[in-house]
Amino acid sequence: MDREVLRGVSRSFYVSLRLLPGPMRPATGTGYLLARASDTLADTAGVPVDDRLELLDGFADELNGKGGGWRRRGLQSFIACQSHQGERLLLERLDECFAALAALDELQSDAVRKTVTTIISGQRLDLVRFDEAGRDRPRALKNEDELEDYCYRVAGCVGSFWTRIGLLTLGDRFSTAAPDDLDALGVRYGMGLQLLNILRDLPEDLDQGRCYLPVSDPSDRTAFAAARKEWLEQAGLWLESGERYASRLKMRRLRAASVLPALIGRQTLGLLEQEPAMQHKVKVTRGEVRKALWQAWWWPVRTPGRS
Repeated sequence: MDREVLRGVSRSFYVSLRLLPGPMRPATGTGYLLARASDTLADTAGVPVDDRLELLDGFADELNGKGGGWRRRGLQSFIACQSHQGERLLLERLDECFAALAALDELQSDAVRKTVTTIISGQRLDLVRFDEAGRDRPRALKNEDELEDYCYRVAGCVGSFWTRIGLLTLGDRFSTAAPDDLDALGVRYGMGLQLLNILRDLPEDLDQGRCYLPVSDPSDRTAFAAARKEWLEQAGLWLESGERYASRLKMRRLRAASVLPALIGRQTLGLLEQEPAMQHKVKVTRGEVRKALWQAWWWPVRTPGRS
């Protein structure tokens, strides 16, 4: 996969990818770019929701072998709306992403297709759920099951993907832990990262009438603050699963790549806890990111059941 596209879309992911052992990179990089492309389609605000849904359906169809005609029917309008140069480049070179997918062996390409299809289902659900939401017509998720389901679809499934690709490409060099245990930790880890994104983006989402926290009335500040505190605690627990996940991996590079998002997430969580009024969007400094990278490189191996 072209380095220019990877760096242009996300420098932080590019760093994590370079930390990974070589055999894991092709499927992981391809899966990330395909998921990022579908996310760009879902989030292109300048295009009507019905058009976004149509292209997401076409995207899912091509992933599952039904042809790429959807790209000729409407992709140019999405490209024209992109202000982010990296995302514009990604959509312009989407055929290379599908070519990279086709070049993977069958088991790895199946893992990519399954994961990105699941992610698209979450993106599609999100568009339908909040289609008519607005500042004057806020819409909140109904219950914790809806929130957890959304977190699984768009990120938790990536934890399973990471485990599957690791075992497929590295075998016993990946981990000696039970695959089912790794899978469960990975799912919770992915859900925690997505929940953290939701909590960080609350001010912007609320301004657009979207409330991912299950509260009966988003304008009830007391109830909303209580819900926010509860889900901040839950995010911390799920991030801990990511730290435990990384500790079960055998290779230093792999542990570093796996735990780095959790360490940066911990810093973000601390900033969110210090900003209960949500007046400013929090962001971890470059210095803290470098510190997390150093800590990730020295992340220890721990045997399950031992401290």
